[in-house]
Amino acid sequence: MAMLIHLTGINETGWTEGFRAALPGYPVKQRSDAYQPADIDYIFTWKPAADAFVGLDNLKAIFSLGAGVDALLQHPALPDVPIVRFVDDELTHCMSDYVISQVSMHQRLFTRYAAHQKKKVWSQLYPPASHEIGVGIMGLGVLGVDAAHKLKAIGFDVAGWSRSAKTIEGIETFAGNDQFDAFLARTDILVCLLPLTAETAGILNRETFGKLRRGPLIGGPAIVNAARGGHQKEADIAAALGDGTLAAASLDVFEVEPLPKDSPLWDIETCFITPHIAAISNEQSGVRYFAKMLLDHEAGQPLANVVDRGKGY
Repeated sequence: MAMLIHLTGINETGWTEGFRAALPGYPVKQRSDAYQPADIDYIFTWKPAADAFVGLDNLKAIFSLGAGVDALLQHPALPDVPIVRFVDDELTHCMSDYVISQVSMHQRLFTRYAAHQKKKVWSQLYPPASHEIGVGIMGLGVLGVDAAHKLKAIGFDVAGWSRSAKTIEGIETFAGNDQFDAFLARTDILVCLLPLTAETAGILNRETFGKLRRGPLIGGPAIVNAARGGHQKEADIAAALGDGTLAAASLDVFEVEPLPKDSPLWDIETCFITPHIAAISNEQSGVRYFAKMLLDHEAGQPLANVVDRGKGY
């Protein structure tokens, strides 16, 4: 028995040492160690290499560092074992912090005031109150629900949209393709926290932007994407910001990361770019979460937060 740490682009040693401290007596290996693939019961991974699962014939579960598993599900040699995604209070809190900051920035018209400051213009254009602004959250998983409740608590008119119907106390909800247009029509600031699936890829496009409400938010609607770059069509975002279909955009994720230096998004003043930092998987909380998951599973308890491969999340 053993656990393998297989992380691409992340410090494996730090995570390995953390798991060894949290799992005394349970072997924890990283790729540079000597081990027999048949001894690996669990693999903790992020962006696994093409040969990541070779020889892991006795694997019991895959632990995914990220909350999103779209890249993992595309692995050509993915074993048919349960995949456990990371659900963590710290990550959820950080994501809501990011969403609230960006929604509030757009509601308070900071884009307009930043432009005025550069031109030394004193114009007392008063922003609409938060309760006048419809915030639409796409994706009603743990992250989306937390953000919805917190935005509602500070006064925004919040609604949510998801693939399947959900009931959330105090939040108006929409579901499926049939209700998508109605959801967009009452939305001034659109927030994407969806899982990336075949159905949601490219959902942030010109057609979607054109259906957002134009009214209370001076200058037009805005979008916030902190989910996956695959959700957005960046050419459409640039065009919509250029012709006024969108007043502003906050983007933390991109089709290609790092965002190429020749992307037009860099030069658009109404596009706010952050380098995929909205919410990160904290090493200490991640070790606690997955170490407990492993020990509970070894003791006969069922795995929690298992990915539904049919849905893609």
